[in-house]
Amino acid sequence: MRFCHFFWLILFLAACNTNKFMQSTNYPPSNSFLDTLLRAHLQEFTPIYNDTARYRVQIIYTRIDRDAQNRPHFHDYSFRADTSEYFYPASTVKLPAVALALEKLNDLHIDRNTPMFTDSLPDITPAVTSDSSAENGLPSVAHYIKKILLVSDNDAFNRLYEFIGQESFNKSLWAKGYPNTQIRHRVGLGGISTEGNRHTNAVSFRKDGQLLYQQPALYSSMAFSPRHDQMGSAYYNDQHVLVNSPMDASMKNRIPLADLHQMLRSIIFPEAVTKTQRFRLRESDYQFLYHWMSMQPEESVYPSYDTAEYHHNYVKFLLFGGEKQQNEATDIRIFNKPGWAYGFLTDAAYIVDFDNKVEFMLSATIYVNSDGILSDEHYQFETTGEPFMKRLGTIIYQYELQRKKEHLPDLSRFKMNYSK
Repeated sequence: MRFCHFFWLILFLAACNTNKFMQSTNYPPSNSFLDTLLRAHLQEFTPIYNDTARYRVQIIYTRIDRDAQNRPHFHDYSFRADTSEYFYPASTVKLPAVALALEKLNDLHIDRNTPMFTDSLPDITPAVTSDSSAENGLPSVAHYIKKILLVSDNDAFNRLYEFIGQESFNKSLWAKGYPNTQIRHRVGLGGISTEGNRHTNAVSFRKDGQLLYQQPALYSSMAFSPRHDQMGSAYYNDQHVLVNSPMDASMKNRIPLADLHQMLRSIIFPEAVTKTQRFRLRESDYQFLYHWMSMQPEESVYPSYDTAEYHHNYVKFLLFGGEKQQNEATDIRIFNKPGWAYGFLTDAAYIVDFDNKVEFMLSATIYVNSDGILSDEHYQFETTGEPFMKRLGTIIYQYELQRKKEHLPDLSRFKMNYSK
């Protein structure tokens, strides 16, 4: 990709004005840095840039500067990041789920590898007593997290949702400073009512024949703040009948991009957020998350995957574009959690190039549903959404490559051994 030196000079000058562009976690709708960046590459982003409202584009980029003690300092830039503009978060809801599940285990003093057994909940989800993809053939929170981070497994999330419980899930996130987030349902399961998702299965943890913890079936009676979110211009309902009006999304999951970006930051840089925002995790938990967030499906033995389907970049959209081919030789790892459904493609990523000492955070969402009809599966993920994510990640990465830093980062904390 060729980059215009004139525009890079503009971007460099804009980025140097850190006081002007430093943000809180309540990111404003836009600022000139990312707008200038997109305009500098207008040909690559047309027609998306010319109709960002239709594509519902939102972007948050965090520039990271290290001091002499390797402490990170953040400068946040946003483009159309707006908590009032709804996008369906899809599998991005799994990011807080993995952290909250580990947090709950720590509170219970239970190891993440302890076998976890889930009872059936009639007409909602069946029991789980075994897992053939695990080395020991048994389900556990650790194994569910591996499947979530490697290939965004829906059932794995649903089992963590049931373990955490709807009420605890939401109250925990609200207490950490995410009042606009609502996690209201399981994912990938049609036909479960709003009321049904308030119910969660009984769960038990057993090791060597000993019962360590028994959680009964739970019911969430909490009240959610009312919403009026809508999606699309028409949709197919559960009876596969076309309804010619927007889909009511007020009862669906919701995570504003600013919240998702901040949740990722609190996992990648726990020391850089307030204690109330931090998940109650141990260093071993963080290392476990970093390992599986950045791992590729073909590097995993338990679970193992057919790499024809779950290919090298299966869940890596920003910078890699979800492309099947291998990446360039440079040692880049992406610690991320994406989601895609109803035409919305979203990714929140911490991107590291160990060879060139580059690191940055980037989160983005785009709506690629040209006919406006939901549940017809005629979305432009591969033709529009993934190329957009790749281009966006690439121009930020190229900017970071040439950006001068006073102190190069020590990234050893994120260097994983994937042969373990």
